[in-house]
Amino acid sequence: MTMKEQMSLSKAELAGLIDHTLLKPDATPRDIIELCSQAISFGFKAVCVNPCYIPLVNRELNGSRVLIGTVVGFPLGASEPALKAAEAGAAVGAGALEVDMVMNIGFFKGGLLTQVQDDLAAVVQAARRENSQAVVKVILETCLLNDREKIVACRLAVEAGADFVKTSTGFGKGGATIQDVVLLRRAVGPSFGVKAAGGIRNLQAALNMIKAGASRLGTSSGPSILLEHAHLIDM
Repeated sequence: MTMKEQMSLSKAELAGLIDHTLLKPDATPRDIIELCSQAISFGFKAVCVNPCYIPLVNRELNGSRVLIGTVVGFPLGASEPALKAAEAGAAVGAGALEVDMVMNIGFFKGGLLTQVQDDLAAVVQAARRENSQAVVKVILETCLLNDREKIVACRLAVEAGADFVKTSTGFGKGGATIQDVVLLRRAVGPSFGVKAAGGIRNLQAALNMIKAGASRLGTSSGPSILLEHAHLIDM
């Protein structure tokens, strides 16, 4: 079966699953403005930027349907829990509607599961105090976990009241894999969000993640993915 035969999503449907992402430390205001312009033009679900750019993104996306996403405790997850919660509350207060937070991976691997869950729950509560509709995604950094740990981490995210589990920061030693997305989807069930991020650079990779169970994709390659989709449809 060809990729065209596998593809059932329209361009708009595919765009609606993509968080157009720019989290590089050297991203400039001009880069962020271009990111927002692309997000509006292609109809992406959200942009995902570092917290310092939320006010700029708020202005650039004003009047559009594109959501503002940001990151908390990024990329290591090792911030003081109170600071993570404060960062989440400040981000949502500034206009972010989605918060991708990094789980405290060292605590988790050290067996401090209560502390990890408390950390997750504090971020959820802080975000929802600012806006009850805020969406919280928990980044597990799956490349650092074994399968049993991934399942346990999913349980903690669900019990903490988060909305998504997310595979990767994109700054670790590995990104999203089909196997991990299948595992996370099985662990959280059909109604919880699963975001695949890290290394999704072309249409085939995007379709593979969606088929595996991803309900959202984090990528900086959204425009080229959609252009590839349009070219394939026109063939």
